[in-house]
Amino acid sequence: MDNRPIGVFDSGFGGLTVTKGLMSLLPKESIIYFGDTARVPYGTRSKNTIIKYGQQDVNFLISQNVKMIVVACGTVSSVALAHLQKTHDIPIIGVVSSTAKAAATATRNKKVGVIGTKGTINSGSFEDELLRLDGKIETVSRACPLFVPLVENRFATNQAAYLIAEQYLEPLKQRGVDTIILGCTHFPLLKGVISAIMGADTKLIDCAAPTAAKVADVLAKSNALSDQDAVYKFYVSDSADEFTDFAELFLNREIPNADVMQVDIERY
Repeated sequence: MDNRPIGVFDSGFGGLTVTKGLMSLLPKESIIYFGDTARVPYGTRSKNTIIKYGQQDVNFLISQNVKMIVVACGTVSSVALAHLQKTHDIPIIGVVSSTAKAAATATRNKKVGVIGTKGTINSGSFEDELLRLDGKIETVSRACPLFVPLVENRFATNQAAYLIAEQYLEPLKQRGVDTIILGCTHFPLLKGVISAIMGADTKLIDCAAPTAAKVADVLAKSNALSDQDAVYKFYVSDSADEFTDFAELFLNREIPNADVMQVDIERY
C-alpha cells in the first residue's frame, strides 16, 4: 500500500475532467491537482516552452511527495511526456495511449477523428498511436484552438461555440468518421455541442475514463493503492477564487476555498 497522493496537472481547468474520472474509479486515492491558470493555454506554445512548463509542473508535484503523476493535458502528453519520463524516476502517465486504445476499440468503420490543440495535432501523437494499434484505421485530424478559451470563459454551451465547432468539425463529417478523440481535456465540456453537430451515433472518446483505468492498473500492479480516506488539494498559478467556481463546475462537487492555494510555479 502507498497512501501518498496522486499528482495531476494541466494548463488550466481541463485536467479536472481526468481528476473527476480518478475520483470516481479510485475513491480512496488522495489527489493533488495543479492547474497552470496563469499560463493557459499550452497548445499554442512552442515545443521547448511546453517542455519547460511541463517540467516545472512535475517539479512542483514532486515537491508535494506524490507517488505518481498524471499529465492531464493533451498537449504536454503529446509533446513532452517522453522527456518528462526520462528525466524522473517517479511514474508519469499521459493521456494519449489509453485514449487512443479506447477509440481504436470503439470505431466500427475504422475512421477516427482527432481534435485537440495545435500542439497536440501538430505532434501527431494520437494518430501515431492509433496506427500502431491498427494499421487499417484512417484518421482525420483538426486543431481546434478556440475550444479552450470557449470553455475557460464559460461559452461552451452557447451559439458561438456551436458556430465555431461547426466550422472545425466539417472535415470530420465529410470523411464520415464514426468516432472522435477529444484530445484536449477541456473538450468534454463541449460534448453536447459536438454531438449536436456530428450526430448521436458518433462516439466521443475523452481522456478521463481510459486514463483513470490506466492509473488504477499501474497502482494495482505495483501494490501502491491507498487504503485510507481520500484528501483532495488544489493548486493554481493564478487566482484561487476563480478556480473554485470552475472546479465545482467540472467536478460536480463543492470545493471549499481553503482547499485551493496559489503557487509561484516559476520557482520550480
